[in-house]
Amino acid sequence: MDLTSYASWAVRLVNDLVPPPELIRLRQELAEVFDVAGDERAVAERLNALLVRYPVRPQLSAHDGGPWHLHLAEDPAATAVMGLAAVVAELGADRLGRCREPRCGRAFLDTSSNRSRRYCSARCASRANVAAYRARRRQETP
Repeated sequence: MDLTSYASWAVRLVNDLVPPPELIRLRQELAEVFDVAGDERAVAERLNALLVRYPVRPQLSAHDGGPWHLHLAEDPAATAVMGLAAVVAELGADRLGRCREPRCGRAFLDTSSNRSRRYCSARCASRANVAAYRARRRQETP
């Protein structure tokens, strides 16, 4: 069962400017997980607390002519928390991060094969690269 899509939903919730009122608390709790992304133990502690608060209820489902498979219950909070926990368990806590573009700080999930993602989007990466290039040019020009 690939839970990366559920983890991606958690990232979108953290980055959403106006979450639904019933998810504002969850948004803050998930943001705190991303805020400590460099500390594996802190990530695990926060996710474990969230797994207790938002229990997951998997169900077998067969739809659209497909075989039986697991779906997480319809609770969006539980699915988001479970998705992040699964990514941390399978790929490591270092796969969660905050954008390094100084004016951004959005959360992201690093699914790259070499664990190299530093920005939330190509736009932020480009913005940071252009700023670094311009800074180098200013230093080179007398």
